[in-house]
Amino acid sequence: MIRAKTEPEEIVIDLTGPDGNAYAMIGYAKTFARQLGLESEPIIKEMCAGDYEHLLATFEKHFGEYVILER
Repeated sequence: MIRAKTEPEEIVIDLTGPDGNAYAMIGYAKTFARQLGLESEPIIKEMCAGDYEHLLATFEKHFGEYVILER
């Protein structure tokens, strides 16, 4: 059977649930950086350089093209 290529599923992270805590977001950043061939350490360092809103803004800067964050 040959099937048509489908669009990839959206990746959505619910920030109000357990996946929205800072440690989970850092884990996601490490995973996405590895998948995209990026160095994760500078991104993690930048994420940890401020408060939670800074962490989210940094995550959005690096991965916002691929991930949707919901509040």
